[in-house]
Amino acid sequence: MSVKSVKSGIVALFVLTLAACSNSEVDDTYVARDVNVLYNLGKEYYEKGRYMFAAAAFDEVERQHPYSVWARRAQVMAAAAYYQAKRYDDAINAIDRFLQLHPGNSSAPYAYYIKALCFYEQIADVGRDQDYTMRARNAFVELIRRYPDSEYAYDAKQKLELTDDHLAGKEMEVGRYYMRSKEYLSAAIRFRNVIEKYQKSSHTPEALHRLVEVNLALGIQPEAQSAAAVLGYNYNGSKWYRYSYALLKNKKLSPEMSSGSWLSKLWPF
Repeated sequence: MSVKSVKSGIVALFVLTLAACSNSEVDDTYVARDVNVLYNLGKEYYEKGRYMFAAAAFDEVERQHPYSVWARRAQVMAAAAYYQAKRYDDAINAIDRFLQLHPGNSSAPYAYYIKALCFYEQIADVGRDQDYTMRARNAFVELIRRYPDSEYAYDAKQKLELTDDHLAGKEMEVGRYYMRSKEYLSAAIRFRNVIEKYQKSSHTPEALHRLVEVNLALGIQPEAQSAAAVLGYNYNGSKWYRYSYALLKNKKLSPEMSSGSWLSKLWPF
């Protein structure tokens, strides 16, 4: 069902609702009652899970009464309804319009949160382009930056960790591809990205191990030893440290942090 057809149905239903609500002629007080009825109609649809009808009703509030306090509420509720209906582009457009008109509104944190969720729920697997993942990450970062004490900040932080893990996973996938192709320098760049940008992700131990592998392949032994040292210091019980330790042992080397390594700046021993 298209947005246009739903809106047409809402307008027709709204006219019938008004006729049932009042037998009096339209007067100066009728407009206020009008907007209340229409907003409540949208709220009723929302609560019943008929999100597209709810969005259309809330949009109608804004269209007919753009300067009322109800219009500001309706903009946010329309965005929420579009989000629930998985009409993510419509939700984002509604939120952007709301934030542009009312940046300091008390509902702004919720609006930023809904926008971030619209991107977050479109995240694809690591084998595909990560544009939505990056947009979700940026939106969560913006929410946390602007409203660190809001009720949405905690959940945003949790989801931010998941987006970072997803982005790190993509870097690892590409890095492994370069390793299989023996493009070790390109692989090293990808694994280093994981360490520098997504250090708290679940992929960090493997990324450190892969840096041991690629640096040994490139003949850069101090960097390989440094990566193994960091791996042993932070993830001593992991299988990745065992693999790295065995690689170095075969070459009669040991894990040792080099003072000139870029890793020493991230993990000062």
